[in-house]
Amino acid sequence: MSWVLITLLGVPLAGAAVLLAPSRTDAVARGRLLRVHGLAVSGVTFALSVVLAAGFDYGDAARVQFSTDLAWIPGLDLRFHLGLDGISLPLVVLTTLLTFLCFVYLCWGSADGPGQLLRPKAGGNRPRALVFTLLILEVGMIGTFLALDLLLFFVFFEVVLIPMYFVIAIWGGRARRAAAIKFILYTLLGSAVLLLGLLLIWAQTGTLDMVALARAQGAGMSRSVQIIAFVAVGIGFAVKTPMWPLHTWLPDAHTEAPTVGSVLLAGVLLKMGTYGFARIAIPVLPDGAAAAAPWLGAFAVIGIIYGSLACLAQRDLKRMIAYSSVGHMGFVLLGFATLTPVGFNAALFGNIAHGLITALLFFIAGAIKERHGTSVMPALGGGMLSRLPHLGSLLTFACIASLGLPGLAGFWGEMLALLGAFEPAAGLSRPLYLTFMVVGGLGTVLTAAYFLLMLSRVTHGRGTETIHAPVLAAVGGGTAPSRVAVGAGNARMRDVTSYELAAWVPLVGLILLFGLWPKALLLLTDPVVHTLLGAP
Repeated sequence: MSWVLITLLGVPLAGAAVLLAPSRTDAVARGRLLRVHGLAVSGVTFALSVVLAAGFDYGDAARVQFSTDLAWIPGLDLRFHLGLDGISLPLVVLTTLLTFLCFVYLCWGSADGPGQLLRPKAGGNRPRALVFTLLILEVGMIGTFLALDLLLFFVFFEVVLIPMYFVIAIWGGRARRAAAIKFILYTLLGSAVLLLGLLLIWAQTGTLDMVALARAQGAGMSRSVQIIAFVAVGIGFAVKTPMWPLHTWLPDAHTEAPTVGSVLLAGVLLKMGTYGFARIAIPVLPDGAAAAAPWLGAFAVIGIIYGSLACLAQRDLKRMIAYSSVGHMGFVLLGFATLTPVGFNAALFGNIAHGLITALLFFIAGAIKERHGTSVMPALGGGMLSRLPHLGSLLTFACIASLGLPGLAGFWGEMLALLGAFEPAAGLSRPLYLTFMVVGGLGTVLTAAYFLLMLSRVTHGRGTETIHAPVLAAVGGGTAPSRVAVGAGNARMRDVTSYELAAWVPLVGLILLFGLWPKALLLLTDPVVHTLLGAP
């Protein structure tokens, strides 16, 4: 079934290529065709990933399966080498699922809501360009998790930058250009350092095969070379993760990006950085990882506390969720920093949990902004559970999942990361890691504090509500958003719609599934973790 991996990349790529052909249909028909096209291509890609999951040999999850190894650039001995194991399979399925749900949200959305991005209008939303950009973005994201050649990995790692830049810069908010430029500058700088580290590994070992490099466990590279290479590739991955203090591009990018951009940025792009630590930095450079692990752990716990305190100070809902990602990814990095199977599994579990929960949070935040015309919490007026009970309930569920309530997916990654810090790998300072554990535990308390504070402001109480400008214009009330007494706008403010439920319910189901049955994911990752760490 090695053809499935080529097809998995080929379907969205071919779907994007079709959009380059000129269209002679009228604007209305063209918009309808675009919606069908985007939904169909992303749906087929997701179906192929489900086929992969169904055909995967779960009894041998550590083995690379569905391998494809073709000559790419023979003169340089570069291979088009793809494969799938227990680490990459969940990330591939997550990528295709979130992309498909984004198209569900866009294609079925109302004309004055998310669906307007795929409906041509005067001034130009560029709907065909949006579908093309999202499909190319999907190719880069999937390819990153499938690549088993260092330079092929780097190519896919970079492919996602330009599409995401345009998603933010063209379809984002008022400050979209500045946010997009900040995003591209940070990530390109990190990528330049990453490339230097990868080339150093190639120069020292003579191979780009990621499987062979992981199996060699640093053979052929001195400790000093490994430390230099780890710092270089670590910086490149840390920018994408993002790790404090290289995170400052993230809040602006999330705040200004359209809903689907925020969902894919938080749900998948951040995982590319942590996946790089799991697949390349730690197994290929074990001596470098051991030397840098205490520093990685320190930056991780600083990020946990910093992200939580920053969330407490935010007034914008999307910006608060963006800062929460800094803290949650800090737990992922702390798990890696322990260099233990427990910590490694915690990081990989936290990756998937964060992708599901934060994607749901950004979907809901986008829906709230669509209805109110703003995501500034004081302007939302409170009382959402009484005005929009279903939307308020879903927001509450997502926040409780994100703060790590037992029984939901967010709990296991954080708990196992702290457990890994309690007993770090041999050679690491246990008192230092116990300090990391205590600070990380404080971070979980602060996480609960800022989410509960946000819920008290947005979902509880009896306040005022902001009416979206188009609604006011329709009833002769002007064009500026306005706050009115509760009850005055209830007839005009709709609760959760069918297309929103279609996009969100799968995420709710998976958050519950992995929260109640974490073994479903840990059985996949644990054999690979022991192989990569050389643990018995």
